[in-house]
Amino acid sequence: MVRRAGMAVLIAAFAVVAFGGEPPFSVAPDLFDFARPDDLGLKPAPGAQTFTIHRAGARGDHYVNGVVLMPFKGRLYAQWQSSAKDEDSPDTHVVVAVSSDGEHWSKPAELTHPGPYMTTSGGWWTDGKTLVAYINVWNGNNRTGGTTYYRTSNDAIRWSAPLPLIGADGRPLEGIIEQDPHALPGGRIVAAFHLGQGLVATPFFTDDPHGLSGWTRGAMANLPLEAGKGRELEPSWFRRADGCLAMVFRDRQPTFRQLASQSCDRGASWTAPTLSTMPDSGAKQSAGNLPDGTAFLVNAPSGNKLRAPLVVSLSRDGRLFDRAFVVRAGPPPAVRYPGRFKRPGYHYPKAVVWNGALWVAYASGKEDVEVTRCLESQQ
Repeated sequence: MVRRAGMAVLIAAFAVVAFGGEPPFSVAPDLFDFARPDDLGLKPAPGAQTFTIHRAGARGDHYVNGVVLMPFKGRLYAQWQSSAKDEDSPDTHVVVAVSSDGEHWSKPAELTHPGPYMTTSGGWWTDGKTLVAYINVWNGNNRTGGTTYYRTSNDAIRWSAPLPLIGADGRPLEGIIEQDPHALPGGRIVAAFHLGQGLVATPFFTDDPHGLSGWTRGAMANLPLEAGKGRELEPSWFRRADGCLAMVFRDRQPTFRQLASQSCDRGASWTAPTLSTMPDSGAKQSAGNLPDGTAFLVNAPSGNKLRAPLVVSLSRDGRLFDRAFVVRAGPPPAVRYPGRFKRPGYHYPKAVVWNGALWVAYASGKEDVEVTRCLESQQ
């Protein structure tokens, strides 16, 4: 216990010295026990049940990733990217499945077709009447930037033709959207896009309730990494009890800690990202708020490259994360179908609140789409 507390203090001190500012939140120094890598010394998340949305078989695609959930008109929708074998291949395309109970799921239906360029899941938005599916269309097949398109539907069966998202200048927004847009009280939508060939993570906001136009860039100074690139990647955010927003990022540097920035003016400006004390595995994460305002953060806080165990951390005020539970313990299952960038782990989690519980979706081994329902007693 003393060793863990001392390490956390050293990390916090390093963050302040190296980055010149306090991070927008902290982690209780004894929250994770790294001597127990399978569960980090944590209890299972209350009521946790895991269901399979899609399992790779002998026929069909063997690569999946980027699973995102959205409740809409009493059902739960899952969107992800899929390809025959490899990550970032030209045949990568977007599919959708639906469930009325979160346990039994439809077969995936194509939202985009394979090739000639890859398309990846951009997540969802809804005003309750219309479902919006964001789709990232990449410039070629080497992840050098692209444009976010959208398709809309009233029933998730008949979809509109794809159109580009529109920025505040009235032009198509040339950027790749991250999958975690949330609304503030009053309706403003805050999200992030990756801009340029270097995929520079950048906060954006819009007051369009449909999330289709008026996207405005928030001011944030990115940390330097190399020409045309920033250290920050794949952000998500939650709202603190004081009304400020905390955005968390994957760190391109191998610190195995999350970067974090804050905004206290409804997403218009953000502090320079700071190295936080939240452990990470160098992967995408999901953040948000439970109905009672509790901030949650889902990631794999292993402190190394292993994306397991999958954990949900909680904070009552958004300043101190002092509770955490295991969503999926390690070691993760072995990969059955080899492919580029595939490895064991619970990859790229995204979470939503639905039917009184937190639903966490992820790609197991980047070949099976799974969802864990948990925290019902916490709602």
